[in-house]
Amino acid sequence: MSSKIVLIVLGLFIVIAVMTLRPVPVVEEENALVEKGIVSYIFESQSNDIIFKLHENDKIFYINRGTKAGLDAHVLRKKLIGHEVILKYPKYWTPLDWDSNLRHLSKVEMGNEIVFNEFKN
Repeated sequence: MSSKIVLIVLGLFIVIAVMTLRPVPVVEEENALVEKGIVSYIFESQSNDIIFKLHENDKIFYINRGTKAGLDAHVLRKKLIGHEVILKYPKYWTPLDWDSNLRHLSKVEMGNEIVFNEFKN
């Protein structure tokens, strides 16, 4: 009986590890989720991510390794804070973000300008 419990616990551990460590999925732009809002906050994390907050929105959006992709948080702050943007991101879930409040950005648009895009054309 105890060996079954050990196998079940080990199986659950493996499933959780795989779900936690899987990469953010790459989706087509037409399948991405979309959020519109006024940018209220932008900063660079210690891991070189660019973090976005929208006014009256609880989600935190980020461009993974944004500074390594050539983006500058200071320039983005001057350009985007106080302006409406369209953010596009894939739908996915991970145990590290169980309530889906941290969203990996695939595209950032302001008006007719594409600020960031990792979708393939």
